Amino acid sequence: MNFDLTTAASGVPALFSPDPSTARRTLEFFTADIRNANTRRAYARAGADFAGWCSERGLTDLSDVEPVHVATYVEQLKLAPPSIKQRLAALRRLFDWLVVGQVIPTNPATSVRGPRYSSRKGKTPVLSAEEVRELVDSIDPSTPIGLRDRALIGLMVYTFARVGAAVQMRVDDVYVQRRRTWVRLREKGGKLHEMPCHHNLEDYIDAYLEAAPPSESNGYLFRTAAGRRGALSAGPMRQADVHRMICRRVEAAGIRTQIGCHSFRATGITEYLKNGGRLEIAQQMANHESSRTTGLYDRRGDQIKLDEVERIAI
Repeated sequence: MNFDLTTAASGVPALFSPDPSTARRTLEFFTADIRNANTRRAYARAGADFAGWCSERGLTDLSDVEPVHVATYVEQLKLAPPSIKQRLAALRRLFDWLVVGQVIPTNPATSVRGPRYSSRKGKTPVLSAEEVRELVDSIDPSTPIGLRDRALIGLMVYTFARVGAAVQMRVDDVYVQRRRTWVRLREKGGKLHEMPCHHNLEDYIDAYLEAAPPSESNGYLFRTAAGRRGALSAGPMRQADVHRMICRRVEAAGIRTQIGCHSFRATGITEYLKNGGRLEIAQQMANHESSRTTGLYDRRGDQIKLDEVERIAI
């Protein structure tokens, strides 16, 4: 099917499409410059929301947008500081793209400062090592779906894989090197990240592929199913499918901690550091650009707090 850029540009907000050339340049930002699908959705929301805000205030010409407008928009956002900073980053990058394309002379978002925000600890809930074992042991390995779910959870725990990278994996992203099984992950920005498998993960993946080989030689690794005990299809699981699966598995295992897909990444990093792993190595394993980001996933301090609070002998 041919992709008609002109037709697609008709969906660009009016602020960013006063003429076909500007609309096309804006659309190219989202199709050519932003490669990650999640980032693209978030940045599109930011652009559309800002355009709507401008429209309500009679700002319909890009050249009339000034730093004071961007600053006022940012100040009225009723979002958490990290979300506000993301909105501002999206606008800065979009306006930069338009400056380079000679649509506008200067970037009105460059001088605008976001809210001060510094987090020493992330908010993603984690599981204890015992809870992970209980969860994995509760999964029935006699069905293709059970084997798939066990392998997927194991992948996120033992390789610190993001769920977005996990669902994109193909069968040939699992390979043998120096007598060990390795996995290839396509992370943010399309970066390839390769990791050796923990022996448990190696067993989980081998059992899964042996019992449920894909119909295509290089099909998706984690595939959807017809019903909870049905045969696996050729189509890939989506992130929403994984989230539903995790909620169902956690409830069936009797685990009360409210977790999401990212919890397994945080759990793996925490357990690695708790058992003597080094932060800079965890950073490489998690494919983080900064060790500060990796540190947000470290929840060893939670156990210290739990131990100390039990000293309150009432």
